Amino acid sequence: MDLTRRAALGALALAASFGLAGPAAAQTTLKWAHVYEASEPYHKWALWAGEEFKKRTNGKYAVEVFPASSLGKESDINEGLSLGTVDIIYTGQLFAGRAYGPLAIGGAPYMFRDFAHWKAFRNSDLFKELGEGYKKRTGHDVVTLTYYGERHVTANKDITKPEDMKGLKIRVPDAPLYTMFPRAVGANPTPIAFAEVYLALSQGVADAQENPLPTIQAKKFYEVQKNIILTGHITDALLTIVSSGTMQRLNDEERQTLVAILKEAADKCTDDIVKAEKELVGWFKEQGKNVVEVDRTPFREATVKLHNGPDATWDKATYDKLQGLAASN
Repeated sequence: MDLTRRAALGALALAASFGLAGPAAAQTTLKWAHVYEASEPYHKWALWAGEEFKKRTNGKYAVEVFPASSLGKESDINEGLSLGTVDIIYTGQLFAGRAYGPLAIGGAPYMFRDFAHWKAFRNSDLFKELGEGYKKRTGHDVVTLTYYGERHVTANKDITKPEDMKGLKIRVPDAPLYTMFPRAVGANPTPIAFAEVYLALSQGVADAQENPLPTIQAKKFYEVQKNIILTGHITDALLTIVSSGTMQRLNDEERQTLVAILKEAADKCTDDIVKAEKELVGWFKEQGKNVVEVDRTPFREATVKLHNGPDATWDKATYDKLQGLAASN
């Protein structure tokens, strides 16, 4: 090999080692995974966020969004943050709470008085503290919360009071705190992966399930359930989490840009969910569903007494801080 050719190859190898080998190496693709349908607002705003990040970094980064459990169940994608198989996820607070228990408090049943109380929590120093605790434990960054909606029960059985749920086999997500509400009212919680719920309901593996109205529509659970009971037992939300490895690869400006975009997407998606919740009661009635507006007080009273019992993954001080938040915060 002559000296000129050897020098050229050496320069090419050096360039490649610094990521300068040409257009193919110039763009980094980040993977964003979630378990929700492509038709849902979460996916729409994840796509928007990906395009915005690409635009604002001049094409240096692309974001590929994987919906509907295509990269695994919720427990899988949480593990994927540490394994390096995903960069960003939407996840329930109770799943993230497996790594850092106090973070699960926002997903516990009847933890919030109403939407305004939830919004105060989302904007609070307490939420930031919980995110910092999770980061110390895992290294990953909790960026924001996106409203998921009030969770309601669907069943083929008529339900108007807690006693009507006694012995009911109700599907819940595979995270322990989701069993608190069913156990409080005497039901039989049955953990089943999200992607398998429709089949479980249609085959009688579960008698009932619980989810927000937009999810009940998107996943078509109403096709195999007669009644939608507006228990509103969890004011639920999804965490947007970015892996530590991904944050470390970004420079300061890129990190700030990504965080700003993810928060903006969460705001826009939250607005969509609030709007959908208001519209869907009428829509379900048009589909011939029995939408039942129950008195939530006895359901709440049965559950709140468990808040600081053996199921709690938070301390009393954290609980008191959350309950003390005012809607004006």
